[in-house]
Amino acid sequence: MSATSVSSATDAISYDDLYARWERGNWRATELDFTQDAIDWRERLTEEQRRSALWLYALFFHGEDSVADNLSPYIDAAPLEEQKYFLTTQQVDEARHAIFFKRFMHEVVGAGNGTAAGGLRATADQLTWGHRRVFHRLDRMADELRTDRSKRKLAAAVALYHLVVEASLAQPGQHLIEAYLEEYDVLPAFREGMRHVSLDEQRHIGFGVKLLADLYAEDPQPIQDAIVGVLKEVLAWTMAVAKPPNWDRSYTECFGFTLEDMGEAGAASIEQKLRAVGLPVDDIPGFPMPMDLPPRERALRGQKLLRAGLLGPGDDGVVQDPEAIEIMFDTIRRGAIADRVRPGTTIEWVFADAEPWHVVLSNGGSQAVRGRAAHADLTLRCRFADWADVMAGRSDPRTLMLRRRLRPKGSPRLLIALPKVFA
Repeated sequence: MSATSVSSATDAISYDDLYARWERGNWRATELDFTQDAIDWRERLTEEQRRSALWLYALFFHGEDSVADNLSPYIDAAPLEEQKYFLTTQQVDEARHAIFFKRFMHEVVGAGNGTAAGGLRATADQLTWGHRRVFHRLDRMADELRTDRSKRKLAAAVALYHLVVEASLAQPGQHLIEAYLEEYDVLPAFREGMRHVSLDEQRHIGFGVKLLADLYAEDPQPIQDAIVGVLKEVLAWTMAVAKPPNWDRSYTECFGFTLEDMGEAGAASIEQKLRAVGLPVDDIPGFPMPMDLPPRERALRGQKLLRAGLLGPGDDGVVQDPEAIEIMFDTIRRGAIADRVRPGTTIEWVFADAEPWHVVLSNGGSQAVRGRAAHADLTLRCRFADWADVMAGRSDPRTLMLRRRLRPKGSPRLLIALPKVFA
């Protein structure tokens, strides 16, 4: 594979300039005056808005604490001194962000005892399943990077930290928060702090894109594999990070934006950053994002899968929603790496309690079709809920086979190859 040229916008970024921007943009979280914010919290926000703000800001608070804790191995693994210097400034930023949110939680919301640990304990019940999964993975990634400082592992770690956590989750949320605080003209100190946080995050994301672009230009295929591997692992979790309790839409709509707005902004942001890195996202086999669909449609598909229990923890059970099932099988055919089997290979799902489906694999043109196949190379028989658990990562298909809850029939060779076909 030939190296893809990095965009002129990425070429224009230098590590020295990113460091200089940090010096010019320094601010003090300890000097913000939250007096008016506390008044606004009590007197100008409704009970519904306070509940929603606590939930959303708690996600940020815990996220900032996690990224501050996990950045040290990135500094050690960075190959250039200039990269190490910038990452050191980023760790300072993340600690400052955590202190900013800790102060707000204690001095305005009244949560915690004024310490970081107390604030985190007092707000832990606000965290979503998706948030916990993403940031637990960030913890593990930091541990992996401590023992493996290779450029491939560094690329995976930066993709998770700077592209997934910062670009697709944090930055869109920050922009929506800033917009509604300006519109409502409330929480002036928090609003000022969020402006600083957003500028810091822009700098961090710019660094991450620059570093990944440099690594990719140097050794394209291994770096691409590392980035795509992380996306395949965590994208399903990211869709559940901002899932409000009981799917109560008022958690966002009381401030004038929707869950779809958040999802669309996140999908658009990560696409932009991946393209800036230089990845040919439209042509990567099995790429985990349907790039031929607009960002809002991608977000809607994820929400429908999550609502039906085809992604996520499955706490509300599995719903046989026809549209969600169609999206699930379309996702299966899109994610298949079809060049690992002969063209026309057909896999069939026969459910004991739902309509059958089959997928015909063909490099560049796989199809997902409702109904039985005229000829199937491999047939998988099970209950629909059991297959939903496999798709969502809640069940291991090998365990289901041992328990006779998943019964394959057909080509043993194809059965063995499935983990590579659906990597």
